[in-house]
Amino acid sequence: MYPRVEISLDKIRHNAEKLIALCNDSGINVAAVTKVFCGMPEIAKVLVESGASILADSRIENLKRMQSIDIPKLLLRLPMISQASEVVKFADISLNSELDTIKALSKKAIEKSIVHNVILMIDLGDLREGIIDEKEIFQNVGEILKLEGINLIGIGTNLTCYGGVIPKQENLNHLINIKKEIEKKFSIRLEIVSGGNSSSLHLLQCGEGIPKGINQLRLGESIVLGRETAYGNRIQDTYEDCFTLITEIVEIKEKPSLPIGEIGMDAFGNKPVFQDRGIRKRAICAIGKQDVSTDNIVPEDDKISILGGSSDHLIIDITDSSSSYKIGDRVSFKLSYGGILSTLTSEYVKKIFV
Repeated sequence: MYPRVEISLDKIRHNAEKLIALCNDSGINVAAVTKVFCGMPEIAKVLVESGASILADSRIENLKRMQSIDIPKLLLRLPMISQASEVVKFADISLNSELDTIKALSKKAIEKSIVHNVILMIDLGDLREGIIDEKEIFQNVGEILKLEGINLIGIGTNLTCYGGVIPKQENLNHLINIKKEIEKKFSIRLEIVSGGNSSSLHLLQCGEGIPKGINQLRLGESIVLGRETAYGNRIQDTYEDCFTLITEIVEIKEKPSLPIGEIGMDAFGNKPVFQDRGIRKRAICAIGKQDVSTDNIVPEDDKISILGGSSDHLIIDITDSSSSYKIGDRVSFKLSYGGILSTLTSEYVKKIFV
């Protein structure tokens, strides 16, 4: 049953309860992001039990896995027009920035005799999704309100994920002001102001606070790794090891540090560079770059170093370890957010609840 990721539901529950309470104390609801673990229902249920008001994912396939959980579902990634029918069927809410897409959602919602909820995304400078021109924002709102089968329930923004722009009082207050202008101009009430993701938590951590009026955050990484993502600081009294990768050793040999012969490209088209450290004791673990990048794993044995890998093999240096590893032994690794995402996506890595 290796390689495998061991998942601690108790630690996830602890983190979720801690962060959701922190947000609720500031009048903020949490949309728990499930994409990093591919919408596994076992984990999603824990998040709901911990107080999440919405389950949010970027993939329709993951939302389908969670349909038995009776709570609103939010599609995080901007919908594809080609998936409009599935979007209105499996997502109660979607984030949108393109009027043509919202019109397509309207058409499919009418066909299914349902109403689909929309959050209009505003770009505050991070330059990923969202409308950046304020004139266009109001033009779009006017058109959206004419559509049948569509309910505009709020506005939102995304920060940090692409441009690295950090949520601050200034840019989040700008989002609140846009919300107020929309409400005044169109005589409507917007239920949700979604103020970003785990990067916004630093405002609660530092005591500065999130501006009053922001009433939703979309939290994923902070729950599974116990940290805010603006500066990467740990959140007190949370776990960073909710997910652990366990691999099995399939070879142990003493070999030179430098390959023998002319060096060309590796299996991924890169020309590797090596440091001559003499003869070293090396182990190969049965996992590869097809499952996880070596940049996204850290050995729990701090005397082990990662040398590299290929599609199916992970090569580590065990020379300095105090453990006497042998063939068939396990080696454990901490996972970054990207490591959790890739290992849980890989069908070749087992998933075990502990």
